[in-house]
Amino acid sequence: MIYRQNFIKELTFAAVGIFAVVLAVLVSTQAVNLLGRAADGRVAVDAVAALIGFWTLGMTPLLLVLTAYISTLAVLTRFWRDSEMSVWLSCGLSLKQWLRPVLAFALPFAVLIAVMQLSVLPWAELRSREFAELLKQKQELSLVEEGEFRTLGKRNGRVYFVETFNTESGVMKNLFLREQDSKGRENVVFAKEGRFALNDHKRTLELTQGYRYSGIPGEADYNRVGFERLSLVISTTPKIINPIDHRRTIPTARLIGSDNPQYRAELMWRVSLPLAALILAVLAVPLSYYNPRTGHTYNILFAIGFFLIYQNGLTFLRNAIENGKIGFWAGLLPPHLAMLAAAFLLLRIRSMPAQPFGQALKAALKGSKP
Repeated sequence: MIYRQNFIKELTFAAVGIFAVVLAVLVSTQAVNLLGRAADGRVAVDAVAALIGFWTLGMTPLLLVLTAYISTLAVLTRFWRDSEMSVWLSCGLSLKQWLRPVLAFALPFAVLIAVMQLSVLPWAELRSREFAELLKQKQELSLVEEGEFRTLGKRNGRVYFVETFNTESGVMKNLFLREQDSKGRENVVFAKEGRFALNDHKRTLELTQGYRYSGIPGEADYNRVGFERLSLVISTTPKIINPIDHRRTIPTARLIGSDNPQYRAELMWRVSLPLAALILAVLAVPLSYYNPRTGHTYNILFAIGFFLIYQNGLTFLRNAIENGKIGFWAGLLPPHLAMLAAAFLLLRIRSMPAQPFGQALKAALKGSKP
């Protein structure tokens, strides 16, 4: 019908605008945060763009849920405000008949969210963690500054100083390093050249042509040893990433049928977002009711409240599954069924506009016909 085509067309334009605006706000906020961390030296500057990309990809499913919900709510609210909905209702078009075009609009969102949640995001999360681990391995090299004292690693109080540093080759010239071992002996190393390396999952500092002085401060028994090559272990790193250790990186096929509570919680969350996109779109139909005579926008407040309750409820039940307090189905079904029941209850109430809200609620609960 004509009303369906125009309605879906308007929903599409609204969704594009809402998605673009919300995405721009979130990405700009995250970009400012990461640039601030890069300025402090906590994140490499050349990694900011990649980190923003991974973060945006992870936020896309929830953003699509919000887009479908807000678009449906905004367009139908405008129909009520401009009395277009009153015209359609007076022509014999019931409020329930709007569910079909709304679901036709929300279904592609749900399919896209399902594809991302079940397939794309586990892969993206794995790549993101690999990238983050590589950044950690290269952190010392990216933060090397000429003429400044820097700490090296997280133990032994290692401090080093570099006179010159070639950013292209990674070679440091005239390097000084001081450390203290577990026995309280102080080691001071001077080397003509040095570079960071990764060998057998060990981050090392390779030094050439230098001397090593060892002793206890305040005593005269320092030892001096010359060397042509010296390898200092900075830290021992595990395999770049092990998917088993991170539930968000595990393929969905491995989550199905697992007895691990954490895996069940992750599967529940992946399945819930596509369902939430459809249910929230249905819920937006009765929540969009607006009385142009009063000018009150209470429906927007109720819409925000329902979304927060829904989202927090899903998070709470996911944590309950993870902690082993409830089973998979006990955490998956109740929130969706409750919101779906609330949507159809409100839909029956809004189908009786001539009656006060209290009487309409009683009639809806009793199952009376509008």
